[in-house]
Amino acid sequence: MTTPLDPAAVIAEFIDRVSPYNPTPDADPVAVLGVRTAFGEDVFTVSDHVIRAMCRALESYRDPEDRGNCAKCGGLHLDENLHCRDCGQLHGILGQVIAEHARRVAADSGPSPSSSSDDPHR
Repeated sequence: MTTPLDPAAVIAEFIDRVSPYNPTPDADPVAVLGVRTAFGEDVFTVSDHVIRAMCRALESYRDPEDRGNCAKCGGLHLDENLHCRDCGQLHGILGQVIAEHARRVAADSGPSPSSSSDDPHR
């Protein structure tokens, strides 16, 4: 079970981490952020330095599930094996390499000639 995130606590920790690096610590706040969740409400007044850091952090975030778009249908639902859950296509050159490898492994794992019943070592 994953522990639920408390967004207000995460924002407060972010502000605490970034604030010490503010080149103008006495500057007036430039934004007020209000957060209301199941955990409660909180309001933060933040400096230009903090709000810029927050914006950069949000702009640079990439979802771990984002594996690009399917080359065939343009869908956003590629699984960890680059298989599109929307159209079933394996994605791109890497998808083709994975598919070819899977076919070779499947072909190699077929019954071997030494598994016949006339094998003297059985």
